[in-house]
Amino acid sequence: MKKLINSPDAVIPDALRGLAAAHPGLNVDVENRIISRAERTPGKVGLVSGGGSGHEPLHGGYVGRGMLDAAAPGEVYTSPVPDQILAATEAADAGAGVLHIVKNYTGDVLNFRMAAELAEDDDVRVVSVVINDDVAVEDSTFTAGRRGVGGTIVAEKVAGAAAEEGADLDTVAQLAREVNERSRSFAIALHAGTVPAAGKPGFELAGNEVEIGVGIHGEPGRQRGEFAPVKDLVGYALDAIHADLPVSGDVLVIMNGQGGTPLIELYGAFAEAADWLQGHGATVARNLVGNYITSLDQAGFSITVTSLTDELVRLWDAPVSTPALRWGV
Repeated sequence: MKKLINSPDAVIPDALRGLAAAHPGLNVDVENRIISRAERTPGKVGLVSGGGSGHEPLHGGYVGRGMLDAAAPGEVYTSPVPDQILAATEAADAGAGVLHIVKNYTGDVLNFRMAAELAEDDDVRVVSVVINDDVAVEDSTFTAGRRGVGGTIVAEKVAGAAAEEGADLDTVAQLAREVNERSRSFAIALHAGTVPAAGKPGFELAGNEVEIGVGIHGEPGRQRGEFAPVKDLVGYALDAIHADLPVSGDVLVIMNGQGGTPLIELYGAFAEAADWLQGHGATVARNLVGNYITSLDQAGFSITVTSLTDELVRLWDAPVSTPALRWGV
């Protein structure tokens, strides 16, 4: 294993130290592993998310104006603990309540629930929205029900924009739920990521195999399939999305790398996705192409498709200033 690290134990604190150095406008508590905005806007709804490390820029890369107020990174592929989430909630609280945006993984759901109960004991109102946009499998190694993946980014952006405009907690939460209802995702891996402490890939694929419906922790998908041209792989993913929630009208598409896929390949994949969607009567009104929710150095792609409304487009286009997303400022 060759990785740009000092030691497996130092990966997360070193990355947090680097985040702090690169983005001095954030408060980065390396010891307690909390990332938060330096300023609070009195009376604004706070947004908090978090999850295992290894998915960068999710979630710390989305802390900033127009998105999250705080994030809690756990150990690699492991949920943050309740006390950590509670500290992030307290950092985000500006007197109007706090929204927890939680990916549907068992550890995340349980620990965020415990943190919400602790926060409410301190008179902080918390509403949680669980994201479960992955159509690949119903249950997996890490979750009961569908996994939460790329739709999380859309929910954080839309809800964050509404909170920035002064919307109340119930309105912000309902927008996050609407995004979840309108979003579907699917992923295919060419090879597994390597957890630093393990020193070897999380699973093995033969040279002619891909993992169809893989999760962001490298958990198994629907099946092992044969490696094929990108047009076929993208078509398979979009067929699965379309079968679950038919695509039509204006859509947002995130063509996401998993950490080990070159951008030249992602753009080629996006070209195929755009052609497929046009052929099925949809218009790609907004898009992201790049690494937005990764799985260490796993190679492959995920596609997220969100059916848009005029209001969702407006909130997506609203100004945002975070390490990973920045426009309109």
